[in-house]
Amino acid sequence: MILLNPDSESIALLCIQLPKAGDESPLGPKEWHVLAERLAGAGLSPACLLDYPAGELAEKLGMPAREAERLARLLERRQQLAAELERLERLGIWLLTLADEGYPARWRERLGPGAPPVLFGTGEMALLEAGGLAIVGSRNVDEAGWEFAQEIARRCACCGLTVVSGGARGVDSAAMSAAVEAGGTAVGVLAHALESALRESAVRQAVTEGTMALVTPYHPRAPFSAGNAMARNKLIYALADYALVVASDMGKGGTWSGASEALRKRLVPLFVRDGPDVPVGNRGLLAQGGISFPDPFEGNLAEFLRRAAAARPELPQQLGLFA
Repeated sequence: MILLNPDSESIALLCIQLPKAGDESPLGPKEWHVLAERLAGAGLSPACLLDYPAGELAEKLGMPAREAERLARLLERRQQLAAELERLERLGIWLLTLADEGYPARWRERLGPGAPPVLFGTGEMALLEAGGLAIVGSRNVDEAGWEFAQEIARRCACCGLTVVSGGARGVDSAAMSAAVEAGGTAVGVLAHALESALRESAVRQAVTEGTMALVTPYHPRAPFSAGNAMARNKLIYALADYALVVASDMGKGGTWSGASEALRKRLVPLFVRDGPDVPVGNRGLLAQGGISFPDPFEGNLAEFLRRAAAARPELPQQLGLFA
């Protein structure tokens, strides 16, 4: 059975949508971080919330009664949470919260208040700390882009770089499957239902063999939505050491939005596939400051990434990546 420490249990109760647990909406990431600041200011831990009724919560945290009552109703769902965690464990799905040591360090350090309070996952948890290369791009990538994504993923496998992507069709799936098939490892940060992804035989095999981990900040049954996909883009970038955009539309779409945000916030050194026939969106990202990644590519991938990123002192040089 999945056992949560008291702090994790409190965060999970407040932030997870549970079946058959009433109509109360759980806290979103921003709401959770506002509450976390209130707790810190009052010298309280998340676990303390389990011990107080709504009236005391309102007094101790200096919040309106209506907000405290909402928290109290969410915290009453302990039985439903235990049943849901038991069901997920049978499916091979685990849970991490910001109160757990296994929560990705890169998200804490790079995203701050934007880090999701709860993370569902399956597979080898240690892969979340492996860093590696985020390979992203359009769902409707052309054949040249598809083959390029696979080739770079295979090179990642050869030099020990984990491939991080979004698990969607197109560039994501091409890169992740190629990395695993070449003997490497992959991490997928999903915006669609984790439970559905686990029904795919190739995914189950990779997860079982410890070569793939899938994670999501959304409930494992949550269907795909464009909003979820946009929100999780930064999680892909922040989990990696470097990122590579294979193909992007110009000024629209999830790839453009996520890459533009990563460049603007300097989440990670971001490379963009560059060559005579790349999509126009790639040109736009290069103009925003993306680092040119030649297609075709020749040479040592890991060395190229290190040198090109280190030549840009304004980019993140953290976690000892370029020491």
